[in-house]
Amino acid sequence: MTLPLILRPEAVHDLIVAHEWYEEQKVTLGADFLAQASAIFDRIRAFPEMYGIIWQDVRSCSLRRFPYVVYYRVLAERIEVLAVLHGSLNPA
Repeated sequence: MTLPLILRPEAVHDLIVAHEWYEEQKVTLGADFLAQASAIFDRIRAFPEMYGIIWQDVRSCSLRRFPYVVYYRVLAERIEVLAVLHGSLNPA
């Protein structure tokens, strides 16, 4: 059974900020970023335990084309995306 993937408000904010920044750099680049994020969310949903645990129960997965990392955890009833941060930022 596939678990639902839920984005915490902080993760939604991270996506909005990154999307806006990329759109300022080049029109459609923000849409490309969101498409990459969506593809990673689909992969996480399909294989939630594929990516390694980095701290306690938090896992991380990098976007392929953009320097962003998705931080998430697998709970009994859902997958919870905690943050989507630039790779140079420390999630702690």
